[in-house]
Amino acid sequence: MNNILVPVGSSKNALSHLQYAVDFAKDFGAKVHVVQVYNVYTKAGTMMKVDYILERESLEFLDGLVSQINTRGVEVETKILKGKLAPTLELACEKLNIDLILVEPRTTSIKDEVFLGRTSGKIIKQTQIPALIVPEGYVYKPITRVLMAVKSAVIKQDNVLKPLQSIQNNFKAIVNLLLVKTPYYNDDDFKVNEELSSMVTNTTKTENATTFQGVLEHFKSNDPDILCVVRRKRGFFVKKWEKNTILKKDFHSSRPVLVLRGLK
Repeated sequence: MNNILVPVGSSKNALSHLQYAVDFAKDFGAKVHVVQVYNVYTKAGTMMKVDYILERESLEFLDGLVSQINTRGVEVETKILKGKLAPTLELACEKLNIDLILVEPRTTSIKDEVFLGRTSGKIIKQTQIPALIVPEGYVYKPITRVLMAVKSAVIKQDNVLKPLQSIQNNFKAIVNLLLVKTPYYNDDDFKVNEELSSMVTNTTKTENATTFQGVLEHFKSNDPDILCVVRRKRGFFVKKWEKNTILKKDFHSSRPVLVLRGLK
């Protein structure tokens, strides 16, 4: 893992989130790219001035945040990006060879009942960038135990497991696999291929209405440092995908959540 992208909003958690990102990157020897994305809709003739002001003020804001954390010798680069959030971030990730994007649950929302705010929800829902959702105020610690929860272990895309493999190799972490049989179960869903099987220490099979319910049932007994899930149209978040905002009553986690891109 060489390059980590950290989108920053105006939340009170921004400093804590950025410090986690740097501490995480330190253990991988990775570079941290701190970015802020903006989009301007204005009348012709005023665009250039508005762009200049926004870029200058946003860059000053990011540089100010970086100056307040302990960079621990990690290379940190700040950059302002213009455009629509999801496609702009995906383009930046492609150009910068980003391996993982670190997302704070709420970049602007102050509503306590919200787990993923509108901006963070868009990143998780509308992109295929591997992401790590870090709970607000969470202090970094090495990852020794991972719980990967899926309703189907079928893998058809290349390099899907790469972020998880990097974490496991770097920390010598134990990966436990939770296979959740849901109403959408197919006969081949529990056939674990050699690549994933070689990473897993223990496999548990359970039957629940949703993957999330399976996680709730087995989370305590596994006591993972992070939870690993997969993007699917009918996957971990199921109906939560219908809106960008995800409420705590629908899903929340006290541990970081690694979100891999779709396996199929």
